[in-house]
Amino acid sequence: MRVLVQKFGGTSVATAERRAQVAAKVSEAVRDGYSPVVVVSAIGRTGDPYATDTFINMVKTIYTDIPKRELDLLMSCGEVISGTVMVSTLQSLGFDTVLLTGGQAGIITNDCFGDARIIRVEPKNIVEHLEAGKVVVVTGFQGITEGGQVTTLGRGGSDTTASALGVALNAEAIDIYTDVEGIMTADPRIVEDAKILDMITYNEICQLAHQGAKVIHPRAVEIAMQRNIPLRIKCTFSNAPGTLVTSMQPDMGAGTDITGDRIIAGIAHTPNVTQIGVPTADVDDVLTAHKQIFKGMALADISVDFISVQPELVLYTVPDEIANKAVKILQNLGFNAVTVPSCAKVSIVGAGIAGVPGVMADMVEALSDAGVKVLQSADSHTTIWVLVDKEDMVKAVQALHRKFRLGV
Repeated sequence: MRVLVQKFGGTSVATAERRAQVAAKVSEAVRDGYSPVVVVSAIGRTGDPYATDTFINMVKTIYTDIPKRELDLLMSCGEVISGTVMVSTLQSLGFDTVLLTGGQAGIITNDCFGDARIIRVEPKNIVEHLEAGKVVVVTGFQGITEGGQVTTLGRGGSDTTASALGVALNAEAIDIYTDVEGIMTADPRIVEDAKILDMITYNEICQLAHQGAKVIHPRAVEIAMQRNIPLRIKCTFSNAPGTLVTSMQPDMGAGTDITGDRIIAGIAHTPNVTQIGVPTADVDDVLTAHKQIFKGMALADISVDFISVQPELVLYTVPDEIANKAVKILQNLGFNAVTVPSCAKVSIVGAGIAGVPGVMADMVEALSDAGVKVLQSADSHTTIWVLVDKEDMVKAVQALHRKFRLGV
């Protein structure tokens, strides 16, 4: 049995016309000899009648502090609605189709309501329906605890559902359908000559996703990578081939000139962050101070990013909206924090960065020539990050895209 997992986002199932296009993709998979497992998100986006955020806003006008368990029950409704509508669409076209919730599909999670992690997948129910010749539609974004409580998987949860099912079913591929034609070298809204990438590695797309690219959730990529199952990012509304996500390094075919391999895959950006600086030069015990700073953030459930720890200064970033909370915690601990609000993190990502001299020099030269001041920088084997003023973000992304010739 050749299993193909097909995941369709909220915009793909929002109207009858678009659902017909989804059905055409499913029909094509059946004609090609696959047994499709179709994962669906809630219909539409914020403001649409059946979108998840619409349900949340509806009850929060009554009471803002809704228990997380009950909120998960509510948030799971959107996928149940879109799944039922999708089953009806496929059945009207003659397909024998069955709808399974996340729990019925065997997705077992921990009890961290609102952001549950998948513990394991028990796909027996799905396999039985596939062997009976049915198209299986699964509600994305949700699972069930060992004790039978409904949970949701957090942001990008439907992508995670698709990858988890792909791994559990040993699928030939996992197709993530969106409203764009693949992974691009930069956000096309700010870079006119951004190109679609034919292929990208798991590591590269994970980094792009972590740094702000929103086409697929990094957790989904990490799951697929465990069994090296190819991910394909495609568009529901066209026949474009999309982007293949695999473990293979692009442009590394036999006889390829290594010096010509792609160094940079793409540029990502994350706006609306605040840089927090905590001077520690006058602190008696620097090691204890470092521990207090980050322990204070952790106890307040504040996730810190872009961390630089030096003997005389600790730097890190937090989202703008929680910067005041972070500063108050530091003040209560006896630290005087200095903040730089309204910053943006701009990143270049590429599996070819490691060990290649001159990449940072080119990055700094491009930003300098564009008049962009670098507030902070960091790097890894596949990524170089810089922190800039938010007003310089677009200029920085465009300059780096030109410098590394990603539009060529």
